[in-house]
Amino acid sequence: MNAKSFFQNNLFRISVHLFSLLPLAILLWNGLQGNLGGDPVQAIIAQTGRVAMIILLLSLAATPVYIITGFKGARKARKALGLYAFLYVSLHVFAYAGLDYGWDLYLIGLDILDRRAAQAGLAAFLIFVPLAVTSTKGWQRRLKKNWVRLHKFVYAAGVLVMLHYIWVQKADIREPLAWTFLLALLLAVRIPAIRRWFTDHRSRRQAAKRARTMPVETIGA
Repeated sequence: MNAKSFFQNNLFRISVHLFSLLPLAILLWNGLQGNLGGDPVQAIIAQTGRVAMIILLLSLAATPVYIITGFKGARKARKALGLYAFLYVSLHVFAYAGLDYGWDLYLIGLDILDRRAAQAGLAAFLIFVPLAVTSTKGWQRRLKKNWVRLHKFVYAAGVLVMLHYIWVQKADIREPLAWTFLLALLLAVRIPAIRRWFTDHRSRRQAAKRARTMPVETIGA
């Protein structure tokens, strides 16, 4: 396979990787240029957290997009997006614990005990860790059905991330609520009855499309 064919066959996958890495590249560039504002540490914490949330939602959107449209590339991108979300979550936690608190576990513990936003964030991170570790096919073979049960905890992590975002914002929570509403829609598509409706509708649409493109002599045969 030549380079042209490779890029044509993997364009969507490459786009997912480039899209996911772009915010990190921008953050690094702004950091090197000194463009992170008056409080660079808080800027890093805020930006990595926001990107982690958006990419997590994109990973959770992969299955609904497949259910509604039948686009298989979306489902294939789910794992990569999930791992990128974990990357940004890890950077978010590193910036919080390392850059902001200097790895002072006592102060970090006090902050977690004092703020429910920190508690929700920690709980979400503790869920993300085993999900990322067991994301390989090897772990999927070892855990079998338990792998599916374990990875359903990503929905709980999504809820905790939204609570974290809402409680961090404190005053103006309109944007966090909008993202939370989007999460609710993505989870609703997974409800069996709703999923079945979309699947049946997609099947009927595809059947109608095939009928329209079928040669006339075949239809009348």
